[in-house]
Amino acid sequence: MTKVLVATVKPFAPVATKGIAKICEDAGFEMVLLEKYANQDELIDAVFDVEALIVRSDIVDSKVIDAAKNLKIVVRAGAGYDNIDLQASSSKGIVVMNTPGQNSNAVAELGLGMMIYLNRNGFNGKAGTELRGKTFGLHAYGHIGKIMGHIGKGLGMEIHAHDPFIDKIEIENDGVKFEDNVKDLYKKCQYVAVNLPANDETKKIINYDLMSLMSEGATIVNTARKEIIDEDSLLKMFAERPDFRYITDIAPDCMDEIAAKYEGRFFWTPKKMGAQTAEANINAGLAAARQIIGFLKNGDTTYKVN
Repeated sequence: MTKVLVATVKPFAPVATKGIAKICEDAGFEMVLLEKYANQDELIDAVFDVEALIVRSDIVDSKVIDAAKNLKIVVRAGAGYDNIDLQASSSKGIVVMNTPGQNSNAVAELGLGMMIYLNRNGFNGKAGTELRGKTFGLHAYGHIGKIMGHIGKGLGMEIHAHDPFIDKIEIENDGVKFEDNVKDLYKKCQYVAVNLPANDETKKIINYDLMSLMSEGATIVNTARKEIIDEDSLLKMFAERPDFRYITDIAPDCMDEIAAKYEGRFFWTPKKMGAQTAEANINAGLAAARQIIGFLKNGDTTYKVN
């Protein structure tokens, strides 16, 4: 019987796990569960005879790939997939997929929620500022950016977006101002939400040259990956611009220096929180299971990333 391993240090919600098991059972597959494992060796031992693997933020490196003799597909239940060794997977003929869009609303709500929280000084009783009437830039207009724009409009913000992979007409049809040049996005916006994946092209792409273009009240919102921010530039912005602020759900490596010097101008969550809602947890897990069934039974590679 075809085995599907669900390996999660941070487990899915029970309802999601039951749903994945039901999807597998209906397809004639067996779901195998590995939760809250203590070290990578447990994952390596568990993959030896499975045909499919579902993970969240779990590391699927070359050692895992080499140990998985029957593995045909790995699905990351979420949008980012930098925790999976794509080169090692491809060398073994293993398909890697993500589940784009399943976590998008959770990430978008978190980003706007953190903006409100920082604007209101962590609700400490002191007067804050409102988002209404402010300019909000979206650096990438995929699933998350689109929802962020919708929420921002509902709050009365003016929305701009830059994305070379999305048609201008599609962006403008959403009532969003299209910016062909990324520098114009940063020049025109007080808030910029960065929704880029971390890869060789995007690492440290958010640098001083871009951030320094922003107007008074410059605030960067990063719910993507910390690697896309050039941290030397981040520190330079904090030092040179008393109005500059940074919001993220993945703390930078320079967090201690920022925390020591720039109280009230930053907020980050204790751990990665973008997908930490019941709805996102369930949606991503069930989507991952359905994609595995679609691939193994019908050869569907719609969300292949390698």
